[in-house]
Order: sequence, then structure tokens, then C-alpha cells
Amino acid sequence: MRKTALITLLLFLLVPHAAWGAAKEPVLTAKSAIVIEASTGRILFAKGSADRRPPASTTKMMTLIVALEHGNLDDVVTTSPGAATTEGSSLWLAPGEQLKLKDMLYGMMLVSGNDATVAIAEHISGSMNKFASLMTEKAHAIGAISTNFTNSSGLPDPRHYSTAADLARIAAYGYKNPLFTQIISTKHAVIPWPGKSHDRDIYNENKLLWQYDGANGVKTGFTEEAGRCLVSGAKRDNIQLVAVVLDGDRMWEDSIKLLDYGFSRMQPVTMFRQGDIMKTVKVVDGKDDHIKLVAADTVVIPAADGDREGFSTAIAVPGSVEAPVKAGQKIGTIKTLYRNTEIASVDLLAAGPVERKTFFGLLWGSLWGFFTFIVKNLA
Repeated sequence: MRKTALITLLLFLLVPHAAWGAAKEPVLTAKSAIVIEASTGRILFAKGSADRRPPASTTKMMTLIVALEHGNLDDVVTTSPGAATTEGSSLWLAPGEQLKLKDMLYGMMLVSGNDATVAIAEHISGSMNKFASLMTEKAHAIGAISTNFTNSSGLPDPRHYSTAADLARIAAYGYKNPLFTQIISTKHAVIPWPGKSHDRDIYNENKLLWQYDGANGVKTGFTEEAGRCLVSGAKRDNIQLVAVVLDGDRMWEDSIKLLDYGFSRMQPVTMFRQGDIMKTVKVVDGKDDHIKLVAADTVVIPAADGDREGFSTAIAVPGSVEAPVKAGQKIGTIKTLYRNTEIASVDLLAAGPVERKTFFGLLWGSLWGFFTFIVKNLA
């Protein structure tokens, strides 16, 4: 049986209230916008964030998520004639051209290749309709319930829509996957170009990767219907922000304003450090009666003003462990929660070894236990 302890943390006793900036809310050109902290989903600023709008190529975030979860990076993807003739931005795939799924994904996210998105969709699901259904199902499963996808590229369709809040939620989910983060933060990639004498040399269209400190994603977008769109991400001091601007005349400036404002509202707070003693547990038949459990890693959480009641930890350990116990042996876990949602989990390790008692030690323990039992019952 495992015991779970819930401990409310008074984090804001650790960080002076004056540490948070008093930045004014940003003035934006975008019709819809939002900035959130990714691990907690905490909204730091929003403007029309629940309004349904065409997402343009920011759609490709969900295409990437579904492809990573349903495909194999080493799969060979064959470009159909229909995929090769997809309108809009292109990776210049030829009918019958074959590339690994991994290369298709880089082409899709760095230069927004619509042709690559169709090839990927057909490879994974057999048809665009089936793949789009997978995209919508996944969006709804992670809480982006005001979103509906009909294609993998973001080309205009009245039934293809999302919101700034949903797109931020989708990006935040994606950041949990290291491959997603790796691809969207890549500035430059070289991928094969079968039939050519040279490879494809591609650069990410997201200028913030070069211009903004800590920028690590995510995706640009534009159609006449959607206007200029950008989902951007940046990470500083273990704080991952996601900003979304939809239909903005100055999307780069708007995005920088959102990220600056978001970072001004956040502070990193160390919950505990690697090696900190977090719990003691009884040891059965050990030369020592108890063993100390230490955190396997340091946990730093992104805290914003007003989060006094939001954070807690849950420690899950067995009521006891049997000897012998090795130093560094995993005994339990400590989870960090934000409003009852897990945002981090760290193993609890035995601080040192505990040897098992010898035969005579066990015998003496049994006799002593029996003796104390008799004495208590005679008293």
C-alpha cells in the first residue's frame, strides 16, 4: 500500500512580491491573441482568445503532433500526384518522390510545405479525411474543443477553424514531446532531394528564432482569410511561454510584446533541489530502522503573481521497504501539481544503503518483539 501526502506550498514567501514586473498590458494589432505559461496553462494575457478564426499554417502544429504519435520517423513516405500538386507553400515534392517521415516533418515545419502535409496524412491514415479526423480528435482530447480540422495544411475551408486559446493549448501539449520541440526550434536543416544534384537547404520561416532571446518555436501562418498568424514560443529560466497572434498587421512585434509581457509576469521558484531529503520510510529487517529519501533532481517551477494557492506537491511512497536497500534505489516519487494537474515528477531515491540484518539479528529482533509484547500485555 502506498501513502500519498499532499503538501500545499507557500511559494510566495520565497519570492518577494516586488520581484514581479509592473509591465502594462500590451497593445496589439492582432484581432485575437494570448500568451500562456506552457506547463501550467496559466493565461497571462488574452484578447479575443475564444473567437473562432481560420488558423492558416499554424494548423501544422497538430499535423506534427499526430504524425509523431502515429508514425515512425524512419518510415519512407511516397508523394502521391495529389500531394505534389497541393496549392500554396511547398517543399517542391515530385510525384512518386520518397523521403523519410522525419525529413517530411522538417520540410513541413520549417518552410511550411503543404505538399508534405498531404503526403504525411496519406501515409499515416490513407486519406486526408481520416487524418483530419485524427487531428480533431486529438485537439479535443487535450482540451482544444473549439477547434475543427478538415485538412493537414491549413488551407481555407469554412469548417476548418480554431481559436488563439486552443492553438496555445495545442502548442503547450506539443512541447511535452522532445521531438516536437526539436523540430519546431530548428533554424536550418538539410534534407535529401532525390533526382537533384544537391540537397534541400531549408531555413525556418520563424524569424523570432534569430531575433528573440530564448525563442524555440513554433509556426507561422498566412492566408487571405486568416491574415498574418504566428504561434511563438520562448524559454527562459525554465519558464516556457507560448504566444499566439491571429490576423495581426504586425505579427512579429505583437508576438514580442506578448512574450515580453509574459516573462515580466513570471518568476522561477525552486521547489526543491537534487539531494534534498523529502521523506523517511521504515525499513523492515534492516540494520537501520528507517531510510531517508532524497530528490533525484531539482525542480524549478514557473510562478506568477496571484498563484499563492495554485501549487502543491504529492509524495507517493510505500509504508515500508524490505532490506536490503541499495543507495540510489528508487523508493517513490514526488509530483509537483498546479491546480491539481501534474506539471513535474521526480523520483525519490534511497539516500544510502541499508543492509539486511544477520540471522542472529533477525532472531534477536523477533525475541525482543515477543518480549515487549508480553510485557505490554502483562502491564
